[in-house]
Amino acid sequence: MQNLNLLLIPLLLITTMNAQTLVDFKTNPSTQNWYVIDDVVMGGRSSGKFSINADGYGQFSGTVSLENNGGFSSVRFTMAPQKVSPKSKIRIRLKGDGNRFQFRVRDEAKRNYSYFTRFDTTGDWQTLEFQLSDLYPVFRGRRLDLPNFNHTTLEELGFLIGNKQPQEFQLVLDTIELIHLH
Repeated sequence: MQNLNLLLIPLLLITTMNAQTLVDFKTNPSTQNWYVIDDVVMGGRSSGKFSINADGYGQFSGTVSLENNGGFSSVRFTMAPQKVSPKSKIRIRLKGDGNRFQFRVRDEAKRNYSYFTRFDTTGDWQTLEFQLSDLYPVFRGRRLDLPNFNHTTLEELGFLIGNKQPQEFQLVLDTIELIHLH
């Protein structure tokens, strides 16, 4: 019986994983529900766009300008509310241009602040994973005195570039998956 218990312990430690595709540009090359918000909303002069590139991937590209107190460009994707837990992860296959970007989520699209983290791109294809509970709340670049992501729904995700310097940028997206851990 003791040997049987030793065999069962590893089975109890196994975490099951279920991946749900949220975005797959190769299967569904669409810009529907994606929208760009630049610093122009505050008088800035940055210019971003979101399109499907020649290879069929989603592409967020443009120019960040510091003119008129500007300095950011972002793209957001809204979806029907997805059930999540703070242990859930987002897995993204992307190709950046070597710039640093932000990944952002909202539990409700109408919420005025986001939960975010930063990531660096290499110029090559990368697969990145972000645990929702690691994302912390920000509003207009300032960290809020609120807990990290601890909600049960996810309704919006997006990317932002704002590195306090004028720059060209390009971020190519392949797939975005929601990973449920059980």
